[in-house]
Amino acid sequence: MSESFKGIGFMCLGVLCLALGDAITKWLGEVHSPLQIIFFRTLVSLPLIALIARFNGGLRTLATRRPGVHLLRGLIFTGTMICFMWGLTLLPLAETTAIAFAAPLFVTLLSVPLLGERVDRPTLLATTLGFVGVLVVVRPGGESFQMGALVVVGAAVFYALTMITARRYGSREHLWALVFYTTLVPLLISAMTLPWVWQAPAPLHWPAFLVAGFLGVGAMTGLTLAFRYAPAALVAPFDYTALLWAVLLGWWFWGEVPDIWVFVGGSLIIVSGLAIAYHERRTSLARRPAA
Repeated sequence: MSESFKGIGFMCLGVLCLALGDAITKWLGEVHSPLQIIFFRTLVSLPLIALIARFNGGLRTLATRRPGVHLLRGLIFTGTMICFMWGLTLLPLAETTAIAFAAPLFVTLLSVPLLGERVDRPTLLATTLGFVGVLVVVRPGGESFQMGALVVVGAAVFYALTMITARRYGSREHLWALVFYTTLVPLLISAMTLPWVWQAPAPLHWPAFLVAGFLGVGAMTGLTLAFRYAPAALVAPFDYTALLWAVLLGWWFWGEVPDIWVFVGGSLIIVSGLAIAYHERRTSLARRPAA
C-alpha cells in the first residue's frame, strides 16, 4: 500500500473516531454536564497519550519550558470542549458538525491580528464564501435559529485559537507535549467542578465514558499519522467525511433528518475549506526554491 493511501486511510479512520465520539457525547449529554463528560474523557485519554509519547520519543518529549503557554492553550481548549459538547445537546449532530467546520475559516481570519500573517484576495474570497455557508446553516433571525448555533460557533472560535497557538509555538514544543498539557488542563478544571455538576452515571454510561476517551485518542492518533504519511493537501479534504458520518449517526440514533439548508451551507463551507487548502498548497509550491 502506498504512503498516500495510508494517509487517506488514517484520516478517514480518525474522522470516524471523532464522529463516533461526538455521537456518544451527545447521548451522554442528555443526562450529564459537559464538565463531567470532559472529566471522564480526559481521565481516560491522558494516560493513553502519555503511553503513546513513551513509545514515540520517550517521556522526555513531555518536558516543557513554557508552562504558561500550555496553561493558556488548555484553558482555550476547555472552552472548545464545553461549547461543542453543550452544542451537541442543543442541535442535531449534522448541523453541529457543519457549523464546527468553520474553525479553519476563523484560523485564517485570526491569523492576521494574532500572527501577523497576510491574507491574499483568493483566500479572503474563499473565507467569505465559507462564512456565507455558516450563515446559511445558522440562519440568524430565522424561525429555525437556535442559541445552540451560537454556542457551536463559539466552539469553532476557541478551536481556531487553539490551532493558532499550536502554529505559533508548535516548532518550539514537541507534539506530544502540546497534546498532553492541552488534555491535562481540562482534566484539572473539570475535576474541580465535579462537586457541583456530578450526576451518578447509569451502568451503561460507564463503558460509554471509557469508549469516548479511547475514541478521542484514536482520532488524534489517526489524524497525526495521516499527515505523517501523506501531504496535507491530499488528506485534509477527507476531514469533511465527518459530515457524512454525522448525518448517518444522527439519523440512526435520533431520527434527525437535516433540512436542505444544512447541506447547502455545509457544502459552501466545505468548498471554501478545500479552496483555501488548494490555494495555500499552490502558494507554498510557488515559493519553494528550485533545485
